[in-house]
Amino acid sequence: MNKNLFTLIQAKKLLLKKGLLIVNKQKKSFFNSDLKSFYLSFVGGLFFMGLFYTLPFITEANKNYKISLKEIKNNSKSNFEKVLVGEDIKKTSKIDDELDIKNLYEDIFQFDKLPDDTIRLSASTIEQLFKDTNYNLKDVRETKLVKPISLSLLPEEIKKIENTKRRKNLFIQIILPLIIDENNKIKLDRVKLFSILNKNNNTNSEKKWLDSKFKQYGVLSKDLSTLKVRMDEIPVSLAIAQAAKETGWGSSRFALEGNALFGQWTWSGEGIKPAGADVDSTHKVMKFKILQASVRAYQRNLNTHSSYKNFRMARAELRDEKKMLDSLLLANFLDKYAETGSNYVKILKQIIEQNKLTDFDDAKLLPSSIELQNLI
Repeated sequence: MNKNLFTLIQAKKLLLKKGLLIVNKQKKSFFNSDLKSFYLSFVGGLFFMGLFYTLPFITEANKNYKISLKEIKNNSKSNFEKVLVGEDIKKTSKIDDELDIKNLYEDIFQFDKLPDDTIRLSASTIEQLFKDTNYNLKDVRETKLVKPISLSLLPEEIKKIENTKRRKNLFIQIILPLIIDENNKIKLDRVKLFSILNKNNNTNSEKKWLDSKFKQYGVLSKDLSTLKVRMDEIPVSLAIAQAAKETGWGSSRFALEGNALFGQWTWSGEGIKPAGADVDSTHKVMKFKILQASVRAYQRNLNTHSSYKNFRMARAELRDEKKMLDSLLLANFLDKYAETGSNYVKILKQIIEQNKLTDFDDAKLLPSSIELQNLI
């Protein structure tokens, strides 16, 4: 190689000393090119366009956030406070508004097909049965367990029992298993309902079951929200108190002749004409084949009739608040059950408190099947 020739590096160094710069056109950077200003203008334009577009949304979101910091309104809590003071709960939705009575009592009428050979046991026989099976209310209050003894008829002699405590105890012992049993059926139905609601797809058998429950609770348009509100228990203490009030602790003619524990009226079909009713009145007291039919009809009545919508809404609020079903609180919404209105509510509360009936609200029926055992 000729030593007189400069290398490229040596040439660059020499030119740099003289203040000159060599530019390599083949490796010219994009950002050093003439397109740089155009690129920056384009990106800047996009940025400001995006900013002006999103600015109203950012402002509104910030406004809502500040409002939410000041107050978060809990409607459920507000409604529950109304329940506590016995106020009406007004719902803006159409939940629990309409009723289809066509199939409402179909399962209850099935009891009418039972044979007429039911034997009415005497009071002394029933008391001995309870004694032999160690079924007494003192133990129930302590253990919360009830023997699954199902009687179809009240004893005729119950109205002749002069000892008030004995008559009350016998009456409670007879109807307590029946009330809990009907509540258990509703509990099992609610478990199945929520299981179905938690699925994305339901089987044909589940859809048929839902259809049967829509009919049973008189739900129109297959409204699941209404079914959830109506398909629920009645507190045991409240049911006992109403039965005691309506039958005089089992001594009324309606209870003994028609197994009518809750004094439900009817304007058609079989019934018992009240002795003091006006000549022009057409209503009768519904009669039933057995006591269990009366309990079920009573529950269906409170769970569907428009007169007790506030009762059901108050119960739903208690459920939302994860509270127990308080009979003393819910009794406030049964003023339409009797013509005496608020006085009727007052009497119900007195019966519950004086007889400590809330002791039975969490009582469980000893299982007669594996399915029922899961409820204990």
